[in-house]
Amino acid sequence: MKINWGTGIVLAFAAFIAFILYFVVLASTGDRAGHDLVTEEYYKAELAYQDEIDARSNALGLKPGIKISKTEGGLKIQFPPAMDYENTKGKVSLYRPSDKQLDFDLALSLSNTHLLIPDKRLLGGRWDIKIFWEYQGKPYLHKESITY
Repeated sequence: MKINWGTGIVLAFAAFIAFILYFVVLASTGDRAGHDLVTEEYYKAELAYQDEIDARSNALGLKPGIKISKTEGGLKIQFPPAMDYENTKGKVSLYRPSDKQLDFDLALSLSNTHLLIPDKRLLGGRWDIKIFWEYQGKPYLHKESITY
């Protein structure tokens, strides 16, 4: 059987399309890619976004604001000294973009004007920190990305 130019081109295109489709199916069904959403209930979180904007604007109005620094004991989050730390309640969320298993939340219960996250809880790399707290009935939110 003799193959002419037209048949050869059609066979080459068909082989190329099959090759590409194989890798698309392999990439979209494999567990190695880790197709995780940042939040499980994305649309519910989107509806509360205006509250988040208001809380961030409240936090930006604080002078001085929150300071995050690395110490030998861990990550130190310094709150404004004018705030009464006993009446401050909230949550600190640490999100690791590269590994969902390392994400964790801490309840914010201050015994001083700062919070220390132990060094053993944090691995080196990028962390997104979200601090949500309420003081005198007013919500505050501070977001920051750090490299630990």
